[in-house]
Amino acid sequence: MSITLKTPELPESVQDATVAAWHKRPGEAVRQDENIVDLETDKVVLEVPAPEDGVLKEILQPEGATVKAGDPLAVLEPGAAAAEAAPEKAPAEKAAPAAGKAPASAETATTGEAAPAGEPAVSPPIGEPPAQAARAVESEAAEAVSPYASPSVRRELHAAGLSEAEVKPSGEKGHIRHEDVQRALQARQAQTAQAAPQADEVTGEREERRVPMTRLRARIAERLLAAQHNAAILTTFNEIDMSRVKALRERYRDSFQQAHGIRLGYTSFFVAAACEALKQYPEVNASIDANEIVYHGYYDIGVAVSTPRGLVVPIIRDADRLSLAEIERQIKDYAQRARDAQLTLEELTGGTFTITNGGVFGSLLSTPILNPPQTGILGMHKIEDRPVAVDGQVVIRPIMYVALSYDHRLIDGATAVQFLVRVKELIEDPARLLLKV
Repeated sequence: MSITLKTPELPESVQDATVAAWHKRPGEAVRQDENIVDLETDKVVLEVPAPEDGVLKEILQPEGATVKAGDPLAVLEPGAAAAEAAPEKAPAEKAAPAAGKAPASAETATTGEAAPAGEPAVSPPIGEPPAQAARAVESEAAEAVSPYASPSVRRELHAAGLSEAEVKPSGEKGHIRHEDVQRALQARQAQTAQAAPQADEVTGEREERRVPMTRLRARIAERLLAAQHNAAILTTFNEIDMSRVKALRERYRDSFQQAHGIRLGYTSFFVAAACEALKQYPEVNASIDANEIVYHGYYDIGVAVSTPRGLVVPIIRDADRLSLAEIERQIKDYAQRARDAQLTLEELTGGTFTITNGGVFGSLLSTPILNPPQTGILGMHKIEDRPVAVDGQVVIRPIMYVALSYDHRLIDGATAVQFLVRVKELIEDPARLLLKV
């Protein structure tokens, strides 16, 4: 009896999902718990596994379709996976024709059966022994299978106009990675540049492409627009001398990595400093609910992570209780899983304050937008050597501009400035983070 695969229960507050990518086609064998299709919501990507071995009989929802919980997705014929896989071995077993007999031109030399319409018959090179012929057939069959790409990589491929077959995979088990897509795109652009017409030739072509917004990108646009409309956003700025933190990182870089198995970055210092400043200025850690102010007695810090799908903000829970190593470990784990669209809804929900680091992309200064319903967001930026006055002398120091955007409905300007000054004090003298002074 056929099994109808249905859309699973969606996370709370998620009304529907989009069919992002089918990993199987009708007629292909599937194994129990193997991912068949990815469903994209405005927050996470859900995988729909096969309940048992079988063959995918029919796809009921094409890629791009919008589905709700319980909607049928596909029809699975159970128990047929082994039968489907068996014929693949037949060409290897009958690769060589009997001595003195030549294969008929209308039949394959490997099975004696007529080749399917539109598919070339596969025959071993003359003089090859059966074993080598079998390996040649298996090699050709393996080359015909496209390498696996995760949903985020698949979307990056399609956005670049590439197919899986055009990319050389470097990941484990032959999986395509984001770096592979970039290499393939650069190679194609180089070929295009070589084949481009000379400067005095005019093609008259002006290319345009239209692609639908991903669910995540549409959700980002909706939330940012709502933040601008529903909050009185103001930004205050300051600059931080990063000399001591930079020296601390350089001095203990190797020993820190050996002890904790993780690299010591700058963001963990800012997370720790923000927690201490939030304790002193609780309004910046609060939120507005209708006519009430909600003061949070915990410090769940969101760290903005850029992915091919868009910006996501996973949450570091109880960040004030974590060591720098534990913060760095969580940031690295979130960043890696965010790129592979493997973050859970729980990891993206909540948060009392957010930190975003545009400096990794070279940003010198920016005005970050609030992440509702939060009332504060801290922006880090690029570190650059600048001349500054210290004790009446002009010296060169590594300086970072920082920005605090805040909701002026709740946070007064004086509070915002003092909060940012407190962060500055803690970063410029990191011993304060240990001594809590």
